Amino acid sequence: MSGEPTHIQILAEFAANAKILPPQISRDVRERILDVLGNSLAGRAESFLDSDPDRAVERVVTNWGGTPTSSVIGSTARLPSASAALVNGTLAHILDFDDTHLPSILHPSASIVPTGLAVAEEVSAAPDEILRAIAIGIEICNRLGMASYIPSEGNSIFFEKGFHATSICGTIASAATAGILYGLSSQKIADAMGIAASMGAGIIEANRTGGTVKRIHCGWAAHAGIVAASMAREGITGPPTVLEGRFGLFNAFLDGRYDAHALLDDLGTRWEILNTAYKPYPTNHFTHPGIDCVLALRAQGVKAEDVKSIVLGVAKPVIRTIGEPVDEKIHPKSGYHGKFSAPYTLATAFLGGGGLGVYLDDFAEKNWDQPERLTLSEKVTVIEDAQATEIFPNAFAAIVTVTTKDGQKHSHRVDASRGSKEHPLTRSEIMQKFTLNASRFLSHTEVEKIGSLIDFASKDEFAELMRLLSSSST
Repeated sequence: MSGEPTHIQILAEFAANAKILPPQISRDVRERILDVLGNSLAGRAESFLDSDPDRAVERVVTNWGGTPTSSVIGSTARLPSASAALVNGTLAHILDFDDTHLPSILHPSASIVPTGLAVAEEVSAAPDEILRAIAIGIEICNRLGMASYIPSEGNSIFFEKGFHATSICGTIASAATAGILYGLSSQKIADAMGIAASMGAGIIEANRTGGTVKRIHCGWAAHAGIVAASMAREGITGPPTVLEGRFGLFNAFLDGRYDAHALLDDLGTRWEILNTAYKPYPTNHFTHPGIDCVLALRAQGVKAEDVKSIVLGVAKPVIRTIGEPVDEKIHPKSGYHGKFSAPYTLATAFLGGGGLGVYLDDFAEKNWDQPERLTLSEKVTVIEDAQATEIFPNAFAAIVTVTTKDGQKHSHRVDASRGSKEHPLTRSEIMQKFTLNASRFLSHTEVEKIGSLIDFASKDEFAELMRLLSSSST
C-alpha cells in the first residue's frame, strides 16, 4: 500500500477535523432532524399490529437487554443506544416518507439522525457536536452514494444491481456519526467505518413485490454503525483499503466501478447534504413527479369520474420499481405496497386528499382498497419518457396524459418533483409536514413544544426534546 491516504482515511480525517459547520448546513440539519422526528411519530401512530416492524423490532431489542441510555420515539422505554437507534431508524423509514439524496437515490437522514440522537443521549453531547456529527454523517452517506453514480449509466450501480444503497452507505456513515460523538480519533473513526463496511447490506426486491423487511433497513444501518464505532473504541480495527481495495466494498458491490472524485473532492466546501430532497408525499420517491402532475391536472378541473385512460411517462430505470410487475402494481397487496405503485398513487392523487395533497390516510387500512381507486388504477399505463430518462437521476421527472370520456386529452409535465432543490419546500411547508405527522401521535401542545425545541441550544433543551419524543400517545 502506498503512502497516500486511503479513501476511508480521507473521510475519517474530514469527520474528525471539520469542527465548525457553515450556518446554512446547521439550519439544514435542524430541519432534517425535524422531518425525521415527524415521520417517526407518524410511523408510531400508524403502527397497531404486533407484526408491524417497529413493534416487532422493539420486542426483539427489549429481549436483548443492556444498559438503558437512550430514548425510543413514541415509547416510555429506554434502551442501549444501538437498540434505540434500531427502533428509531425503523420508525424513520417505516412510512417511506423520508428524504432522498439525488442523484445517488438513497435516504440518508433516516439512519444518521437516529444514530446521532441515540449516541448523543448516551454521552450527553453538546448541541453543536450533535449537529456536527449528524451533518458529517449525512454528508459521508451521500458521498458514498455519489461514488456509485456513473453518469454514462444514468443511474447508481447499487440500484442497478438491486442493492439498497441506503442501508449499505448508511451503515458506514452511521459509524462516522457515532465515532464523532464518542470522541474517537481520526484513525479510530476510520476503523469504525471499516468495521461497518462488513455490516452494511440491503436488497430492494421488497420495493417491487412486497415484504416488510425494507422498513428496518435504516434502523439496522443505525444499529450496526453504533456497534461498529463501539467496537473500534475497544480496539477492533478495520481494513484501511475497505472501499477501494481488491476485496473492498466498491469491488464487492459495484464491480469496481465508482467515482472517487464524487466521493472525496471538496470535502467541507461542497456539501452534498444540500442535494437531499424532502418528500411531500408518503410514497416511493419515484412516484412523486406523477403525483405532482395529477394534482396539477386535478386543480385544472380534470375529474376522476371523467377519466377514460391515463398514460404516465417516467424515466426508464424507475419503471421496474413503480410499474412492474404490472398486475401487482395495478392491484397492490396492501396500502404500503401501493406506495410503490405508479398506477395506484396516480389514482390516489385523483381520489385522495389530506393536508399535503396525498397523505397517510390515503394508504390506511380502511382506504387503500376502495373499489373506485383500484378501478382507476386499472386505467393507468406506465411507459418510458425520453426526457425524463435524460434528466434521471439528477431529478425525478414525469408527464401524465389523461384522456377523458369526451375524447379530450389533458397533459402536464414536471421536470423535477416538489421537495427537490429545483422546487424546494419552504421552512413553513417543512413545518406543516412535521405538524401534521407529529399531531397524529402527540397533543397539539407537545407538537408545538417540539417544534420550538428543534433549535436546542443547551443540553437541557436537548434532554427536554427527547423527553417529549418519548411521551405516550394522546
